[in-house]
Amino acid sequence: MRVLFVTAELAPFAKVGGLADVAHGLPKALAAHGVDVRVILPGYEYIESISKPTAEFEVSVNPHHRTIANLREVEGCPVPTYTIAGDGLYAAVSSPEELYSPGRDAYLFLARALPQACHALHWRPDVIHANDWHTGFVPVVLREGGEDWSDVATVFTIHNLGYQGAFGPDTLESVGLPYSLFNFHQVEAWGCVNFLKAGVAFSDRTNTVSPTYAREIQTPEFGFGLDGHMRHLAEHGRLSGILNGIDTETHDPATDPVLDANFSVGDLAGKARGKICLLAEQGMADGPLLSVVSRLSEQKGFDLLLSVIPQIVAAGGSLVVLGVGSPEIASSLRKAEAAAPKQVRFVNRYDAELGQRIYASSDGFLMPSAYEPCGLGQMFAMRYGTLPVVRNTGGLADSVTDGVDGFVFEGRSQEAFSQAVGRALAVYDTPERQRMIQAAMTKDFSWDARAQEYVELYRRSRRTVPVE
Repeated sequence: MRVLFVTAELAPFAKVGGLADVAHGLPKALAAHGVDVRVILPGYEYIESISKPTAEFEVSVNPHHRTIANLREVEGCPVPTYTIAGDGLYAAVSSPEELYSPGRDAYLFLARALPQACHALHWRPDVIHANDWHTGFVPVVLREGGEDWSDVATVFTIHNLGYQGAFGPDTLESVGLPYSLFNFHQVEAWGCVNFLKAGVAFSDRTNTVSPTYAREIQTPEFGFGLDGHMRHLAEHGRLSGILNGIDTETHDPATDPVLDANFSVGDLAGKARGKICLLAEQGMADGPLLSVVSRLSEQKGFDLLLSVIPQIVAAGGSLVVLGVGSPEIASSLRKAEAAAPKQVRFVNRYDAELGQRIYASSDGFLMPSAYEPCGLGQMFAMRYGTLPVVRNTGGLADSVTDGVDGFVFEGRSQEAFSQAVGRALAVYDTPERQRMIQAAMTKDFSWDARAQEYVELYRRSRRTVPVE
C-alpha cells in the first residue's frame, strides 16, 4: 500500500503543535508496518539547508496563473519527505513560529502542486492522507481539478475543528475551480469557503484524533458550526476516531539525552534528581511540583488554571508553566509569579528541551482544557511518570483513567478542577502515588497499534485500495 501524508507541520523542524508530532510518528510507524509512505509539506524557506533539489515542474494554479514549483527532499527523515515551494509563497517563513503566516494562496498552491509532485516522483499513491484545514483543498483538487484520480482514496484527519480556514467565495476562482462548488453540501459554510469542510466533503473518509472527540464534534458545544455535517458523516459511516500515539523512542526516560538524570519504571531515582536540578535552575522551593507545557490559549483552560494557583501555593506546592501564546494569559501568569516567586515560575518561550525536562521532573501535570481533540502533553507526562490532572473531554478522556494513572474531573467548574488538584497534592509522597506512577509509565501510547488502525482505515476508504 502506498500512502502520501500531507501536512503543514512536521517535527522536529516545522513544529507548532501536536500535528507536527503526529506527522513525524505516524508515517514512521506505518513504514514499520510495510506501508510505502511519503510525506509532503510546504517548502518553508528556513528548512532549505536540510533539503536537496529533486524536481521542477509547472503548476497551473488557475487559468490565469502558471508558475514553477520546486520539489525538494528533506534529508535525515525516517521516511521519504518532500517540500513544495513556488512563487515565493513561503519565503517569509524564517522560523517555526511563522509557519502559518503565508495564508490562503499558499495552501491553494500546495493543493494544485501536489498531483504534479506525484508525477515528478513517478509514484502514484493508493491513499492521500490530508491533515487539518491547510490541506482541505487537496481532496477537492483531486476530484474536481480536471485529472482523473478516481483510483486514489482520500482520508482527511481533523486535528482541531476549532480551526477551519474560512475565506471569501473568490477562493474558488483563485484555485481555478467552478463557483458551482460554493454550496452547503460542498465547500460553503456560513457564507464563506471553508477549507476544513471542503476537505471533509470531498474525502472518502474523515477521522479525528480520538474516539471521544469524534463523538463530541457531532454536538453544538464542540462542533463549531459544523456539528450537523459531522453527524451526517457519522450516519453514513464516514467518521471515526483514532487516538494519537507518541514516539516512545524519542520520549523514553531511560535514554532521553536532554534529561539531567535518566530513570525507568523500575528505578525512579533519576526522576527525583531531575526535579532537584530543575527547581535549582528555576530558583524554586522544594515540595510537590505541578507543571504546564502548553500553548497559551483559552482552549487550554487557563482560566481554571489561574484560579487554582493560590491553592497550590497555600498547600506548599509549586507550579512551572512553559508556553507562548495569548499576551493576556502571559500577563496573568507573570502577576502570579510576582506574587509567589519561589513557588510559581512562568517561562514565556518555546523550548522543546526544557519541556522534556519539565515532563520528566514534575509530580503532576495540569490540563484543564475546555476541549482537547487528543492532547499529547498528558501522554508525554505519563511516559515520564508524571501524573496528569485532566478534564473528561476528547483524548484526555480516552487516555487517562481516574485514580489509576491520573486524575479526571467533570465539567468546567473551578470547584471540580480544584478538587482534582487537591487529590493530586494529597497523594504526594504516598505509596498510592508510586502505584499510579507505575501504571502511568507502563501504559502503551506507542504508534504501533495506532498505525495498524490507520492501515485498516485506508483499506476501508475505497474498494480500489489493495489488501496486501
